[in-house]
Amino acid sequence: MRGEHLREVFETVLPDDELMQLANESGLQTRQRKLDAVRFLRSMVIAAATRYGGRQADVARVYFEERTEPVVRGGFYRWFGPALERCMEGCRNRALAYARRQPRDLPGVLGREVSDWHIVDSTTVKLDDALKNEYPGTGDYAALKVHKRFSVGVGTTIDYHLSPAREHDAPHLEVDASWMGLGLLVDLGYASHALLRDCETHDVRYVLRLKEGWKPKVERVVKGTTIMGFARGTDLDLLLGFSVLKLDGKPIDADVVVGDDIHCRLVGIDVPKKGYCFYLTNLSRQTGPKQVADLYRVRWEIESDNKLDKSCHSLADIGAKKASVVRALVHASIVSSVMICLLAHHHRLEEAGPPRRGSDRKQAPIHPQTLALVVGHAGMRIAMAMEEDTADTWDWLAKSFEHQGKDPNWRRRPSVLDELRGWRVQPGRRKAARTKSGVAN
Repeated sequence: MRGEHLREVFETVLPDDELMQLANESGLQTRQRKLDAVRFLRSMVIAAATRYGGRQADVARVYFEERTEPVVRGGFYRWFGPALERCMEGCRNRALAYARRQPRDLPGVLGREVSDWHIVDSTTVKLDDALKNEYPGTGDYAALKVHKRFSVGVGTTIDYHLSPAREHDAPHLEVDASWMGLGLLVDLGYASHALLRDCETHDVRYVLRLKEGWKPKVERVVKGTTIMGFARGTDLDLLLGFSVLKLDGKPIDADVVVGDDIHCRLVGIDVPKKGYCFYLTNLSRQTGPKQVADLYRVRWEIESDNKLDKSCHSLADIGAKKASVVRALVHASIVSSVMICLLAHHHRLEEAGPPRRGSDRKQAPIHPQTLALVVGHAGMRIAMAMEEDTADTWDWLAKSFEHQGKDPNWRRRPSVLDELRGWRVQPGRRKAARTKSGVAN
């Protein structure tokens, strides 16, 4: 990780002049004589990762430790309102636009048929009961959903919007012409015949699990063991039920029709301890059955990103009672999370891929959650670095973050993305084995 990359991320997303313009346009600065708006907005994002106490209390701690003019706590909390929400929306837009401009890291099968893979999912945030009318949850409580669009090539969220948690996920995904040339990975909450038709209409590749209750009609079995012929258009359940198509551990790859007129591939892979998992895709057979299943496993990246938001950037710890303040804090959490992912992405691009497929990885990769904890503890140092703006300070921080932000479990649980990039990860040997072979004393 380089100091210049670290500085670029922070100064692109949180530049002084842009923050000041946002504060003036929103009315945040003009109404608050003692407020240092630039430091306040930066504190909103930096404090999201510190996790020392309550969200607003953390912002106050970071803000006041930047040598700002003292103000009573009640007066400080009055700065949280609609004007702050508008400012944080501006920070959100800058962070997402910057993420979308980044070069993609899609080697091998990841970039074979698409320009990028996007994952769509939502995460739920429980709120104070005072907000039940505006953000009703699925029960007798208040909650909102963050509907996210995650880029696999950049490794971060590139778009999101909010809704009451009671609303179903599916209407919040619309595949249109802007998706052309992309790949889509979603869970069953978004699966519908209409979605598959939209993907075909707009030249979008997809991989999703076969939904229970769907009755694909098999036109042709390309791979798999069949014991006799069958009529085109036979239901998959009949072929499996009468063992015409055998589940003998071998991959299955078939042409099927879903619904009335959706032609696609059905892929089945035998998963240890789970049995066969079936997927629907419109990828060409240049991408084999095992690779289709591996691509679906990449969908877990957005689950890890949701955990990053909640565990490391306080998205699950929003206790505000006003909707505008809630939204401002949500924006601060996700902007902070996106910045961490961008730092990991810069490091990944700098590291480059394996010299040849199957090369042993010798160094641990950066792990966003581990990196987020390290950056969070250095929140005040980052705030000072943005004031000092010296190359030596940024270089020192980058070196420290790289050293402490590596994945501690990289040998035990290799990343599916590392596998798809062509890395081979050898499991570590036990200490006794290393000692016996003379590696350790």
